[in-house]
Amino acid sequence: MKKIATLACVSTLALTGAAMAQDSIKIGVPVFLSGAAAGPFGEPEKNAAELMFDALNAGEVPAPYNSMGIGGRMIDATFIDEASDAVVEYRNLVERTGVEAVIGYTSSGNCKSVAPVAEELETFTIFVDCGTPQVFEDVVTEPKFLFRTGPTATPDAVGAARYLRDSGYDLSRVAGINQNYAWGQDNWRDFTGALDALGTESKYVSNQMPQLGAGQYGAEVSALLTSSPNVVYNSFWGGDLEAFVLQAAPRGLFARSAVLMTCGEALFPAVGENIPEGAIISARGPFSVFAPENDLSIWFAAAYEERFGEYPTYPAWKMAQAVLGAKAAYAKAGEGATAADAAAAMTGLEFEAPSGIVKMANANGHQAIQGIGFGTVTQVDGKPTVENVKFYEAECVSPPADMRAEDWIASGFEGAVCE
Repeated sequence: MKKIATLACVSTLALTGAAMAQDSIKIGVPVFLSGAAAGPFGEPEKNAAELMFDALNAGEVPAPYNSMGIGGRMIDATFIDEASDAVVEYRNLVERTGVEAVIGYTSSGNCKSVAPVAEELETFTIFVDCGTPQVFEDVVTEPKFLFRTGPTATPDAVGAARYLRDSGYDLSRVAGINQNYAWGQDNWRDFTGALDALGTESKYVSNQMPQLGAGQYGAEVSALLTSSPNVVYNSFWGGDLEAFVLQAAPRGLFARSAVLMTCGEALFPAVGENIPEGAIISARGPFSVFAPENDLSIWFAAAYEERFGEYPTYPAWKMAQAVLGAKAAYAKAGEGATAADAAAAMTGLEFEAPSGIVKMANANGHQAIQGIGFGTVTQVDGKPTVENVKFYEAECVSPPADMRAEDWIASGFEGAVCE
């Protein structure tokens, strides 16, 4: 990786109160600050947001983002804990704190709750993660102020099915373990649907659906081992995923079956050395070890590692992407743009990010589509990385703008463009 100059950071805290009040943009940032998701998700997201805000305020982000602030104004950020009543805290951000925009959220459940409130309060809101397709397919079907700059879970599931088939895995016996709420249910539905559409003739021998945050998976691991699958599909995230790996690996699940974890890259800092070699992972898009090499990706990875002492995992990349999407929208809207102007400008926008070009192509221009990579874990000098990587472009693993994900998969991926 290229060497870069030391990042010059000017914290918003260093600005005088008068200057901040006179010429700032107030942004609310909900991330997990407590609970099992705080370490693997909340911390890297908060770190990335602070890095991006400071760097933007200092004009230190590479072009085309090298102007100061957002919309010519310094960024004044308020962080709140997503591990709370999401709707109450969102309303507090908008109605009491007076934020102009909101950038954040990881949990699909929280996003489903907050989505209609963002439209009700007419607040420019960017969801960073929370991959359930239901946000725009069922909850807010005609969005004006709500956006999601990361891909949904559909590319995870479809990409996983394609990767397993294209890599020659035995798909005759397939099992799944996914959290029992929108995120896990959507993942298992789309993954099994994709296998069926690809004609793998798979038999689904076990479908484990523990509650979100269960933490103990002895019974589920026993059920998986008993069913003798060739492949196990897992969409766990946060502390649940860490617990699953630490409980399932010693019992031999990874040795007996090919285990695919769509959120597996987020494991690297905490349990990386304990991820069994050969486990299949993704980073839920073209992030981290699956990111392209461009000026923004080189800068972001090096700046994050210099400031926080570790390589950024995919939640950090997705936060950086959301922040740059907001800046791009205000820039397109022009001088003196309001949040409503920025929302209008972001509709259908294409903008540059460390992950490459982001296309706000679906959900009437409010939902990003991006490709996804998968690879197998290998340990190099005690640190995990990936090999055997295959990447699938957005148009191969994402539904067309006018189709629901479930219907698109059932159609046999109508209109998909795969190399």
